[in-house]
Amino acid sequence: MGMCLSGDVRGGKQAVGVAQGRPTEAHNNNNAGGGDGHNDAIDFFFRSRGDHALFTQIEMTLLSLSASKLRDRDITSKSDPMAVVYAKKKEGTLEEIGRTEVIMNCLNPVWIVKISIAYQFEIVQPLVFRVYDVDTKYHNTSVKCSALPGAGCLVLLVAVCLLVLGGLGCSFLSVVGLFAWPFSWPGPGAAFGLLPGLEACFFVKFKVFVKLSNSVALQMLKLNEQDFLGEAGCFLSEIVTKQNRTSNLNLHDKRTGVSRNLGTIAVHAEETIASRNAVEISFRCSRLANVDLFSKSDPFLRISRIVESGDSVPIFKTEVINDNLNPIWRPITLSMQQYGSKENPLIIECFDFNTSGNHVLLGKIQKSVADLQKLHLEQSGANFVLPSAHRNHEKVLKSQLFVDKCIEKEQYTFLDYISSGFELNFMVAVDFTASNGNPQNPISLHYIDPSGRLNSYQQAIMEVGEVIQFYDSDRRFPAWGFGGKTFNGAVSHCFSLNGIPNGSEVEGVDGIMAAYASALHNVALAGPTLFGPVINMAAQIAGQSLSQDDRSKYFVLLIITDGVLTDLQETKDALVRASDLPLSILIVGVGGADFTQMEILDADNGRRLESSTGRVATRDIVQFVPMREVHSGRISAVQALLEELPGQFLTYVRPRDIKPSNLQVA
Repeated sequence: MGMCLSGDVRGGKQAVGVAQGRPTEAHNNNNAGGGDGHNDAIDFFFRSRGDHALFTQIEMTLLSLSASKLRDRDITSKSDPMAVVYAKKKEGTLEEIGRTEVIMNCLNPVWIVKISIAYQFEIVQPLVFRVYDVDTKYHNTSVKCSALPGAGCLVLLVAVCLLVLGGLGCSFLSVVGLFAWPFSWPGPGAAFGLLPGLEACFFVKFKVFVKLSNSVALQMLKLNEQDFLGEAGCFLSEIVTKQNRTSNLNLHDKRTGVSRNLGTIAVHAEETIASRNAVEISFRCSRLANVDLFSKSDPFLRISRIVESGDSVPIFKTEVINDNLNPIWRPITLSMQQYGSKENPLIIECFDFNTSGNHVLLGKIQKSVADLQKLHLEQSGANFVLPSAHRNHEKVLKSQLFVDKCIEKEQYTFLDYISSGFELNFMVAVDFTASNGNPQNPISLHYIDPSGRLNSYQQAIMEVGEVIQFYDSDRRFPAWGFGGKTFNGAVSHCFSLNGIPNGSEVEGVDGIMAAYASALHNVALAGPTLFGPVINMAAQIAGQSLSQDDRSKYFVLLIITDGVLTDLQETKDALVRASDLPLSILIVGVGGADFTQMEILDADNGRRLESSTGRVATRDIVQFVPMREVHSGRISAVQALLEELPGQFLTYVRPRDIKPSNLQVA
């Protein structure tokens, strides 16, 4: 009887695993070199317990603050500065995310307290930093909590936690586990080792607890009673893209208009990852059982970690090897966050793949990473076992698992690459086919609203462009159109939006928006819808960077379309060729058309794209989302699309052993 596995919720044949990341290191499938994408297995584990947040995809960043040449507001001594950090919301309101300690009599403070913030690649994260001179009468008051004795404050927080988490449906053991967590949790990857019941509620509800517990603090330091020394603002992405991850900002006072001689504030960002250590493993099997009637088995491996409760949590699944009883899988990479420690037991199961999802267990084995290293050194195999009909007995099989490679390595994060000088170069292609409707008609997808309300094309350009622009140093973006009758009267499937035949680059996101609006007045909508030419153009640019031996550039092509492809196979051919290049393609569907073809290009069903010559794509480089779709009622579809990009970047650089240059790890 087959098993329906959480490790294969899409029914896919690709490998899935998590390396690091966010809801961030995204929904990507693993490829050669392994472990750099979205983990369906772990996602399903959380969803089955009513939780939709995958903790391993959140990249927490610590901000260290210092200031220099602050104003002296005290008469008999120097200022006593404290910094407060805010996140600026879309509507312009400020949400406080943390405060430093107060430093006495200092105009050049270096604060010790660090401010924690979740780095989210897919959105713009504006921050505001304000510096205050704290009045001496408040020096015995905590900047955050009451002046209760330590035990009293802890009791207060325990009581709040019991009330809050209890009300959120968590068990008593979950609450106890929460307070044990700071003393026993070795890192993000150990989260599955928390007490039963906590694993399901902790990650989503802990944030709620923190906010509510902070709100009941008996005595907050009131900022309006302190002297304001100045403020500065920047985007989090501006900080992390700098080589030393440090931004120096001039302080100013918006209220008085003073912007000189208020001093500066320096903000340094560092990731809070437990370890960059990882292990790369190559598995193969011999003499697997044949359970298929008309062909040989289609085996894949699923690796699970045993947690403290005794349960197992899936952390990786290899790709499927078709019709083979002696399979050799691509190398996989497991991070320390995944396997915990070398001695932590792992369960390795071998299944025969079935498209129905009811996969047949061919055998299993329990080994730690240390055991796998020993198997590799001894060049010996380990026999699989199967549960037998007799209770607590297992049948030893003839089939064996071999480890052909098991090496320790350092696994770099997306931010490691970005802060060392790697760039994301943005390109955009806009659909000018007639199915969009006359741009002069208000119901047209290309209609420019005089009120300033953005149409779907403009919205996609803005939402993607305003994020990626921070990762492109010159902010000059190629912008094309396709499917339109251009200035010379001919239909073109790759033309410059700005009307310059050999100069498609424009200045910044505003330049793209202006070129798009101008093209609507100069280009007649036509057809058919062809993707091949613009993909080939983007691939040509990406290929040129490699020919110049510049491996620090990664290219992102945004295609916005409303219709059905006419050149589906030609597009597949172009994508398969481009899969070896530093290129990702984001497709946004606008309007209400049938986007089934786009789902095929996205390859989220687990089937890699195949060219007309039979060549299979080396990795998945396409992500598609319809603009009308909104995820979880909180973020736009375009933001969900961008979540995938850091993981896709890593699926390119890691298997090719491309390392960050001049990396400065805090």
